[in-house]
Amino acid sequence: MDEEEVRKTPSTHEVGMVLDAISEEELQSRIGLLEGEIARLKAAIEARRKTRSDAENFFKF
Repeated sequence: MDEEEVRKTPSTHEVGMVLDAISEEELQSRIGLLEGEIARLKAAIEARRKTRSDAENFFKF
């Protein structure tokens, strides 16, 4: 990879960004990172639901 390619390749991913300057390998890598982030977000949602459910059950009379 030459210096010009390095400068053209964005270092972060933004939703809706132009993908023309990104290689197939980089796109695959970003998909993996985003899938991992989706899984992490879903786990956080589940943790909050469990906390809310536990609190609701605790305060039932």
